[in-house]
Amino acid sequence: MNRRPRRFRLVRLAAVPAAFVLSVATTLAWAWTGGVDQLGLPLGPVGDPTVSLPVIAAPEFPVLGDPRRSEPAHSRSKSDPADPTVTTGKGAADTPYTSSEPGMIAPRIAAPGLAPDQAARGGACVTGRKLIPTCNVLWGVAPGAHTESRGASALAAFERKTGRTQAIYHAYHGGIRQLFPTEQEIAIAHQSGRHRVLFLNWKPESASWAAIARGDRRTDAFLDRLAVHIKRTFPEQFFFAVHHEGENDVRERAGSGYTARDYAAMYRHVINRLRAHGVNNIVSVLVHMAYIKHATQSWFNSMYPGDDVVDWIGFDTYAYSDPGYGHGDFAQVFNKRLEGKQRWPGFYTWALTRHPGKPLMIAEWGVWSSKRNTGYKVDFYKELGAEIRRFPKIRAMVQFETPHNQKGQDSSVDSTPAALQAYRNLGKLPIFQVAVTP
Repeated sequence: MNRRPRRFRLVRLAAVPAAFVLSVATTLAWAWTGGVDQLGLPLGPVGDPTVSLPVIAAPEFPVLGDPRRSEPAHSRSKSDPADPTVTTGKGAADTPYTSSEPGMIAPRIAAPGLAPDQAARGGACVTGRKLIPTCNVLWGVAPGAHTESRGASALAAFERKTGRTQAIYHAYHGGIRQLFPTEQEIAIAHQSGRHRVLFLNWKPESASWAAIARGDRRTDAFLDRLAVHIKRTFPEQFFFAVHHEGENDVRERAGSGYTARDYAAMYRHVINRLRAHGVNNIVSVLVHMAYIKHATQSWFNSMYPGDDVVDWIGFDTYAYSDPGYGHGDFAQVFNKRLEGKQRWPGFYTWALTRHPGKPLMIAEWGVWSSKRNTGYKVDFYKELGAEIRRFPKIRAMVQFETPHNQKGQDSSVDSTPAALQAYRNLGKLPIFQVAVTP
């Protein structure tokens, strides 16, 4: 998730031994973004903390919004007149957005290194190689985070209230006890008439990054079991993230086991170990926090595991309804810059220039509510459909849906009736219609 201001950070007790602090901080950081939903739960008969949840039945609501709905005209915030990608030269962002004609899916110009949108009038957008949609943007959710209702029941409730099927279902796993996809996740992906892409997020917790990269025995044994399980139960492509938001746990000192290079080596080891056992259907996602303080560190680029083991680059970031950190329009929030000595071009611009051949996913996003500024969330949703046109490298967006995180902040799309209607309208736009195909 997007890094919070200093006043929101977890307090660490100085008197606690360093090793214990690292363990607690790592676990809490994972729990903050949804991993807590998979931790501390009573195990079912096969060691799966989610199997007790019901498999979803077909809800009584439309699968997709009206694909003929035209999109709102592009508007640029007065506070951010500059184009977010001008530093990369002539590209999609230099072309103004115009609303679609009825019945037409207007293709976006491709970002450098990516194929242009293929579908136009009368065409259908589908998932292609490495799950990159042939056009448009995959639309998804991580439902029920930080609540007792998660998995299938939370997904069904979210799809009922938002009025459409989610193309991506995002779930979190940790440790070496649970094999995935679980039975419930497989049922979610295979639900009749509602095929979805699974996005499974795994945090290895059995050893340090350095130890895993060297071939930690327990972790390797789990990866080997996981490979067998995936080959036996789920041959379809699915998104797979290894220790998302890893920069939050970097300890850049020799011998820590958690340096940026240790992370890159660990990530490589995990992906290569699974592929060596014939798991060729994983689509790997490297998920960053898009937190400027981390991104401007000298070690940040050393976290990259290599083009051969990274299929997509993801980032997690959130908008805040109250003025301050994370407040603004889409470009200001999702491509936040920093001027001065530690200049940062924005995460989108960084990814576009440093890794131009990789599609980009907003792996977690949402708008934190405020009782003082209820209109901000509504306006953000209303403008997003047009603003996304300025960022053609983004090919997937996944809402992180929770009524309360550990700070009591609410990212629910139905925090107000007006917000829900705006989100429903957003999800019906043509740009977010992609059919999930085998």
